[in-house]
Amino acid sequence: MGRVKVLQITSGFRSGQPFPGQLSPSPTGLLAGWRWDDVGMAEERLLEILKYAAPPSINHIVGAAAVHAAGVTVAAIPPPPVPPCDSILGARQRDRVVVGAEHSERGGRPGSRSPRSCSKVTSDLQVSISLKKVELSVGESKFFTCTVIGEALSLDWYSPQGERMVPSQRVALHNEGVRSRLTLYNANVEDAGIYRCQATDAQGHTQEATVVLEIYQKLTFRSVPSPQEFRQGDVAEVVCDVTSSPVPVVAWYHNNMEITEDTDKFQLLPNNNLQIQHVTKEDESVYRCEARVEARGEIDFRDIVLVVNVPPVLSVPQQAFNATADYGESVTFTCRAYGSPEPEVTWHRKAVELQESEQYAIRARGTTLTIRNIKQSDGGSYTCKASNKAGEVQREIFLKVFVQPHITKLRNVTAVEGSAAMISCKAEGEPLPEISWRRASDGLSFSDGDKSSDGRLEVRGRHGESTLTIVGVGLSDWGRFDCEALSRIGGHQKSMFLDIEYAPKFQTSHTVFFSWEGNPVNISCNVMSNPPATMLWRRDKLTIPAEGTANMRVYSSPGRSLLEVTPVSDRDFGRYNCTARNNIGMRFQEFILAQADVPSNPYSVRLSSVAQRTATVTFMKPDSHGGVPIGHYLVRYKDINSQEWRDVKSHGTQTVVLLTSLEPNTTYEVQVAAVNGKGRGEFSGTKSFQTLPIREPSPPSVQGQRGVGKAYRLGLIKQDDGGMPILEYIVKYKTDKEEQWMTKLVPGMNDFVLLQPLQWNTHYEVEITARNVKGLSEPTFIKFSMPQKPDITADSLFSSLGLGAVVGLGLAGLLLLLALVDVGCFFLRQCGLLMCLTRKLCSKKTATGGKSKEPEEGKAAYLKLPLKEENGKESLKPDTIEIKVRICLVDMKKMKIMIMVVVVVKKKKKKKKKKKKKKKKKKKDCGPTPPSGPLRTFNLDSMYCNGYTHPVALYGGI
Repeated sequence: MGRVKVLQITSGFRSGQPFPGQLSPSPTGLLAGWRWDDVGMAEERLLEILKYAAPPSINHIVGAAAVHAAGVTVAAIPPPPVPPCDSILGARQRDRVVVGAEHSERGGRPGSRSPRSCSKVTSDLQVSISLKKVELSVGESKFFTCTVIGEALSLDWYSPQGERMVPSQRVALHNEGVRSRLTLYNANVEDAGIYRCQATDAQGHTQEATVVLEIYQKLTFRSVPSPQEFRQGDVAEVVCDVTSSPVPVVAWYHNNMEITEDTDKFQLLPNNNLQIQHVTKEDESVYRCEARVEARGEIDFRDIVLVVNVPPVLSVPQQAFNATADYGESVTFTCRAYGSPEPEVTWHRKAVELQESEQYAIRARGTTLTIRNIKQSDGGSYTCKASNKAGEVQREIFLKVFVQPHITKLRNVTAVEGSAAMISCKAEGEPLPEISWRRASDGLSFSDGDKSSDGRLEVRGRHGESTLTIVGVGLSDWGRFDCEALSRIGGHQKSMFLDIEYAPKFQTSHTVFFSWEGNPVNISCNVMSNPPATMLWRRDKLTIPAEGTANMRVYSSPGRSLLEVTPVSDRDFGRYNCTARNNIGMRFQEFILAQADVPSNPYSVRLSSVAQRTATVTFMKPDSHGGVPIGHYLVRYKDINSQEWRDVKSHGTQTVVLLTSLEPNTTYEVQVAAVNGKGRGEFSGTKSFQTLPIREPSPPSVQGQRGVGKAYRLGLIKQDDGGMPILEYIVKYKTDKEEQWMTKLVPGMNDFVLLQPLQWNTHYEVEITARNVKGLSEPTFIKFSMPQKPDITADSLFSSLGLGAVVGLGLAGLLLLLALVDVGCFFLRQCGLLMCLTRKLCSKKTATGGKSKEPEEGKAAYLKLPLKEENGKESLKPDTIEIKVRICLVDMKKMKIMIMVVVVVKKKKKKKKKKKKKKKKKKKDCGPTPPSGPLRTFNLDSMYCNGYTHPVALYGGI
């Protein structure tokens, strides 16, 4: 069996043998099969029928002119005979050929076992198309008009594929009676072929006309991208996809020269692309792709920019860095990249790209990475990646982070007294630190492997962790322990507290208390325990309730319980039990409440320092204080001739008492008794003493003190006055070169003597005698020397003054300045404090007057003072200036007050002009001083006299 290959079809019907075989459908029509004998073998040949003209039961195959039917070319091996069908080949253009056919029994496909008829059917319809053959360029539009002569029932158009055409986006159909217009918009290559216009009459007869549409394509550059990029070293294929019909001729140009033949560098490919071997950066240029269609003389070109991308190359100056964590340090990595286009540099850590943040700073187009405030977690590998269109490259940079030792684990520990305690300290750092211990209570230090002398403390450590073990924990181990981690980077220290739990321990050594009926006493039970203990009191095995009883109260505070007992009878005296308990253990302590008594009497009473009016009593404490502490001692004394005792209390429990206000030359008796809470004990035995008689005072005690300037100060120390007050001190003094004494009396109440004025650089002798009513004391002699005269300078002046004196002088100067300013304001502005006081004191109102009118008492005067320059011209206008002065004369305790106004006129400097001879002016007679009396008015000329200022005094009399 051979296969038929259809090479070309130029008509709607394929000539061949009548269809003895089976008909089967295809996308474009029917496949017809037939058989013929060739060298004794039956073979099947397949030809294509374009379409069905009627239902499959009867196929209407449109005939064509013989010349068209003969255009079918069939190829087969061996070549098949193609017998003509006379009824088809001889038919006219509008004839119809009917071939009988029936359905196939297999697959529902129409088939034909043997032709039933092959006859020609004639029709009265005539169909014509305005154009027979049309050529269009791709994208153009065209319309065809089909005209029918005869009575046509329908007029339809069929596409080259044999399908009845209907209106669409690119197809428009318009029927007007015997005409039908087919319009094709935006034609493309697939639209080429034979279009048929078919008319059908009422009997079903058809007639048709055809038009051949040929589509050609202009030069079209379908894919010519620019620029086109290639990786350096690769084989570059520069694409220039151009199409047309007929096929164009493509040429390539570089540097205005055509690439005509294949070389080691360039090669023209069958698909019209240009291939460049091992493309380099030097091959970057503009290449021209030019296409031509010789038949139409059509030419077009495209310029293509060739870009060669160079893979990135990285340069890393330093690949390893060191830094210390937690010191606020920063480190900067540098990664320079080269390539074309310029590579994009990114930084990565653990496969995550780093972005600009508070921790990371990326600068210089990504070539530097700065890590701020380095922490331990920042250590490790960092990747610098550079990428462009040509590829990607990366380098590793390692950051070694040294970490200051940091203690991460250290907790307080609680242990029971007598047990073992283990204290653990864990630290980290880079490099790993060494750990040591220190006990704060005694400052002892322990390192790995150390052991205390008593064997109770031992240190073991490994891999950054150290454990301190204490065997037989005692209260001496209670307290703070310091763990210190050290490395060459630094150190870190933390402290923990070892808490010892123990059973209650009583801290009260005083267990016997004294009291008496009606006197409350506090029995204190102090306990030290950890954890805190609960405390209770018992009496005769009975628990005293916390709220107390009628004569017992319990006051509790942490570590202390106070039992207040107010004995009401002998039964309240006896033993009391204090019991303390916590979860470690229980302890108790007994207290005894005994009846108190008054103290026994003091003994060994003695008198000392007996004077005219004072005496000192000393004694020994009594042997028994009666169970209650002694509060004070009572000393009583009396004149031997009197029956009335006078009492003196001691200061606290001092055994020395001073008796005062005694009479001279008198015999006294003295007794001493001790007093406690219960009462006063018995007095001691009586002791007698006699005061001294009145006599002259003892010699004065003098202490020399240098004075200020030419004065000298002698301090007087209190002395024995002989029983009577010192009335005065008689002070005599002279120079060592003189014989005559100078005498100065100082009252006896004074405690110093001030000698002044004295001579500089001179030696003095002083004799001081004290006097009372009894007489004079023995004299006391003293010598002193005065210094040399100092240089008086401003510094020495102020240095000799105290701070208060300097401040006082400053304030005085300030007040003086304010007073001067106030006086100036009074006369010039009629304001200020002085003016205010004047207005208050003045009782009459101010009145003004002219030159001839004299002001009355308490009135105001006006001075009309014309101001003139030296050349005689008036310097101000109006001609005169009135100076108003308020004069207030007040009789204050018959004291006259005079107010003087001094006006000073300054001469102006003369301008240098042409010298003119001037007559010498006679000196003016300034006149005598104005007499006292009523206020006068003076001209300013009279104030400036003979080249100097002349004061003008205004007087007012009372």
